[in-house]
Amino acid sequence: MFFNDRETIIRLTPEWKGERLPDGRPMVSADILRRMRNITFEEAWGPLWNAGYRNNWECSFRMTSPGTVLVGRAVTAVMVPRRPDLDDALMKIGTKEEGHRGFYNQWVIDNLVEDDVVVVDLYDKIFEGTYVGGNLSTAIRTRTKNGGAVIWGGVRDLQQIAEMDHFQIFYRGTDPTGIGNCVMTGYNAPCRIGQAICMPGDVVLGTVSGVIFIPAHMAENVVVRAEKNHVRDFFGFDRLKSGTYTTAQIDRPWTTPMMEDFLAWFATDPRAQQYRYLTWEEEIEAAKKAVYD
Repeated sequence: MFFNDRETIIRLTPEWKGERLPDGRPMVSADILRRMRNITFEEAWGPLWNAGYRNNWECSFRMTSPGTVLVGRAVTAVMVPRRPDLDDALMKIGTKEEGHRGFYNQWVIDNLVEDDVVVVDLYDKIFEGTYVGGNLSTAIRTRTKNGGAVIWGGVRDLQQIAEMDHFQIFYRGTDPTGIGNCVMTGYNAPCRIGQAICMPGDVVLGTVSGVIFIPAHMAENVVVRAEKNHVRDFFGFDRLKSGTYTTAQIDRPWTTPMMEDFLAWFATDPRAQQYRYLTWEEEIEAAKKAVYD
């Protein structure tokens, strides 16, 4: 297999230890994807930055559905300008050896499954760089159910796409021309999107702030830390309004008395109910070390 090769995908994502999809991509659970929809771009960014992932987000996009959050597992495609001999070789591999039909973008879209997000490096090509229009967007919407696309290139039929409910495409520009004069050199391979790198199976989080690609093996940790920040913010806002603590106290590591106050609030406040599966042993231990004059 040249495109979408299961063994290559597994070798490129060795830190993932869980289940995998049939194509070899990490299968981050549907529960983590559901919870990911409730966190912010910045909450996802923090753990990645602290772990050394400094090239995992891009913010220079337009959106077909402003306000709609995009979450799913990345299916990547890498496009380059057309060279006739390369095009002939790749088309032969894809159609004769692997059984694909149509143009390169159709190869990818025809194999999508639920919760997939198409992530395409179309080298910022707009004229003849429209990876999807109304028909292919409908196919993505139907196959992925909750997914969408991130395209470092163009789209066409924008009015039709914008009318689709619960569907989001991040893209760079629009043009009436169809896709052409390009070839696909990678399918579920490392993919560059602006300043970011996306790997097959990454969790894609797209918000009004931009798109961030979360390595599959970090997805659960990112969600848990984001949820803890949510809950701590509820508590912190309450205590700031009541004058119980100063902003300096809330923003620095909490002391044991503050942590005890928080845990009592966490056990009783209705806003914390949906987060009571979270545990706080790490924070309790950290509070024991927080001593201030």
